[in-house]
Amino acid sequence: MMQNTLVLPKTETIAPKGHLNAANADLLKRQLSSIVTSEDCSRLLVDMHEVESLDSAGLMALVAALTLAQQFDKRFSLCCVPPSIRIIFELTQLDRAFEIFESRAAFEAVAA
Repeated sequence: MMQNTLVLPKTETIAPKGHLNAANADLLKRQLSSIVTSEDCSRLLVDMHEVESLDSAGLMALVAALTLAQQFDKRFSLCCVPPSIRIIFELTQLDRAFEIFESRAAFEAVAA
């Protein structure tokens, strides 16, 4: 008797807090890169509900992680992006590049 095993994609979630700026962008980029390149991870969700501000350095760290995820054929998504931060994605038209969900539940509904 053969048994089919359903392998669920492994999702890693990271929830940065406070200000994503030049002071900590390199750290964020290293954390995201290490998750993306991990063999255990096939999807990365960045929950931004506690992010208070985002500058160009923080944005570039997210873009670098997205690019890396695409190179490794992994899914990279954002969720719970506050309106004050979402406008940055819209103004830079990066809302077209990033997969942005209203909530973790919305991500899980699509990702399941």
